[in-house]
Amino acid sequence: MFNRHFSVKKRGFIADAMLGRLARWMRFLGYDVQYHRDIDDRALVRLARSEGRILLTRDRELTKRFTVEHLLIESEDVKEQIKEVVTLFPKETASRRCMHCNIPLEDIKKEMVQGLVPEYVYLHHRRFQRCSSCGRIYWEGSHTHNIWKILMDLKV
Repeated sequence: MFNRHFSVKKRGFIADAMLGRLARWMRFLGYDVQYHRDIDDRALVRLARSEGRILLTRDRELTKRFTVEHLLIESEDVKEQIKEVVTLFPKETASRRCMHCNIPLEDIKKEMVQGLVPEYVYLHHRRFQRCSSCGRIYWEGSHTHNIWKILMDLKV
């Protein structure tokens, strides 16, 4: 059973320091998840409130000390954590976000990435995406396929 206290209509999240891996996985799936590794609890809660985000945490004491909309993540396993969030907040669209900046990725023409990605990648891939904030370029490589396989196995 999930320990939760949130409005189902909210879709933005902020993950505490213990859930960095979950934050990256959720961004891959297109969820808006802020993550700050070195932030104290008070500042984390203040940020969650000011931005209207649901706090993802494993820290039971934090949820007792502060009144904030939250989802208390039960599992220590990141795959089970993904299931906990996705079960309650199914994603409507398949857009992806930058794994580093949490900014939605933009489609970019193949010609724009020539010289910016390895030649093999340029020759063997058609679709590329870029983060407008940090400039990182993404493509559907074997790593991406492995991630999707894991997610399919989880049935999320």
